Amino acid sequence: MAVTASDPATRERVLHEELARLHRELHPHATRTLRLRAEARLDRDLGLDSLARIELLARLEQRLGVALHEREGLAAMTPAELLQALARATPRAAAVELGTAAEIGAQPFEVPEDARTLNEVLAWHAARHPQRLHVHFEGGDADGTELTFGALHETALRLAAGLQALRLAPGEPVALMLPTHPDFLIAFCGALLAGAVPVPLYPPARPADLADYWRRQAGILRNCAARFLLADEALLAHRHLLRGLTGPIERVLAVKALGAGAAAAEPAHAGPDDLALLQYTSGSTADPKGVMVSHANILANLRVMGDVVDIGADDLFVSWLPLYHDMGLIGAWLGSLYFGTPLVLMPPQTFLLRPQRWLWAIHRYRATMSAAPNFALELCLHRVADEQLQGLDLQRLRLLFCGAEPVFAETLQRFAARFAAYGLHAEAPYPVYGLAENALALTFPPPGRAPRVLRVDRDRLLAEAVAVPAADPARAALDFVSCGLPLPGHEVRIVDEDDRELPDGRQGIVQFQGPSASRGYYRAEAATRGLLHGAWRDTGDLGFVHDGELYVTGRVKDVVIRAGRHLHPQAIEQRVGGLDGVRRGRVAVFGAQAPDTGTERLVVVAETRLQERAAREALHARIQAAVTEAAGEPADEIVLAAPGTVLKTSS
Repeated sequence: MAVTASDPATRERVLHEELARLHRELHPHATRTLRLRAEARLDRDLGLDSLARIELLARLEQRLGVALHEREGLAAMTPAELLQALARATPRAAAVELGTAAEIGAQPFEVPEDARTLNEVLAWHAARHPQRLHVHFEGGDADGTELTFGALHETALRLAAGLQALRLAPGEPVALMLPTHPDFLIAFCGALLAGAVPVPLYPPARPADLADYWRRQAGILRNCAARFLLADEALLAHRHLLRGLTGPIERVLAVKALGAGAAAAEPAHAGPDDLALLQYTSGSTADPKGVMVSHANILANLRVMGDVVDIGADDLFVSWLPLYHDMGLIGAWLGSLYFGTPLVLMPPQTFLLRPQRWLWAIHRYRATMSAAPNFALELCLHRVADEQLQGLDLQRLRLLFCGAEPVFAETLQRFAARFAAYGLHAEAPYPVYGLAENALALTFPPPGRAPRVLRVDRDRLLAEAVAVPAADPARAALDFVSCGLPLPGHEVRIVDEDDRELPDGRQGIVQFQGPSASRGYYRAEAATRGLLHGAWRDTGDLGFVHDGELYVTGRVKDVVIRAGRHLHPQAIEQRVGGLDGVRRGRVAVFGAQAPDTGTERLVVVAETRLQERAAREALHARIQAAVTEAAGEPADEIVLAAPGTVLKTSS
């Protein structure tokens, strides 16, 4: 129940209570009472990771009956800053979603079929319909801002002129450290028009932490050797923190200032095989791998995706996915740029803090397409209350792309079951498979079909690497979600460790080839040699083909081999993560060599907030049962860890 939050004393008391409660959950065995200081760091001093901080904000909003300003709330890193943010919060009643539908009118559908580069795509749309809406921004600092094709082209040309004045070399990387904002789109297009190659970096959540953030990005910046970094003005106010830390970066520039007053540039020549993007893969900050993605790669991918899902004049995409990730960058934005269909962009922080806003944006703008990783579906299932969904209508949503991480059958089924009451079609959830090394997408299911789930005999798969449908319900089985068929013009095959092709139903390494396939990694010859296998590229994933469709079973490097059986951490993590008492998405399963025998041990780390001994012992037993069910063998070690132990990458 919410309390009256108008006086500072109430806000301070509630903040201290919720911080203490969350700290007890995170550190159940702590012997000392938490002593709160106004300037204590939530992360360093109190041990709250990003998800725990979002949980804290949600609890404070619930207790105090307020709605925090998203950027200020998410940037607050001390109790003092949280109190300042709470003092400026609005009453929740003023921030209730109204649910009013506001359709963005459909336009005649025509696409630049002859365009060879993204530069030509933008110029084509700007010349034909400069006033047509391209992107509407929902939430964040740019809330309500709209960008037309003409405005994007014009401002990008001016920014390109500013970049050209810096004497860029053709094909020189330019780093972008920008949030979901018009400045990102302008900077990306401006870099291309100037003859540069954009390098998206995830932006720091808090400008004051720029120095720590910069050290984490050092590997990427050294690898791409970018001399120029485009950032937003809020970060530029803290540029003094970058002195001595910038590596190859010579200048940090604001998008608006760089393009201000400049005449439109003469676009640099770009060919289809020129690089349009360096996409650094998630988790690669220590040993960065920048995927080289050409204009031709991206356009080939967009065109076949559009053909398969039959994009048309009535389509509208709503996305909260980060623009530094290929699914948000290429799938949501560049797809909308190519097909000329409207896009509603929402900052990831808006979704993470209030996931119902994404659902209401789908409703309000009558979206036909959106996208979400598996964890986002779980967030909607667990963080959105029924009373926050009254009046929600998802009937127009025909495709909800599910990818960017493993997609679990149980999550899809629970999401479809709950949101069917709000008009979600059973055929809308659309599990797909792709990777940055193929621009974005590699396999799509046939549209208009509910997700296909295949139950396979567990023991045959783990012991023999054979995917046999489990006809006997009494036999142990594993569920895998179909990722569909290879996109037109692309091929997928399954091979063994010696690159020998395997027949359908045999598990092996997934390889691919096609017009979207990258030539390799930027300034990383050894990694490129590992990627290329003649005309084929290695995904690093394990999978099998059944009835022509791809089923991904895990990562090659993650497999635990025990007594000749190949155990899949992904399947175990799914089972354990679904148990009551375990934090969803916060399970890690891996192999560890036994020092005495040299054999591989199966280790499970599961986050929990349970503190009582009896409850933890019962959870330990349930986890062991779930591991045995998924793997056919018990775990050698189960660790019940405090929240924040299992780390997540930015994507």
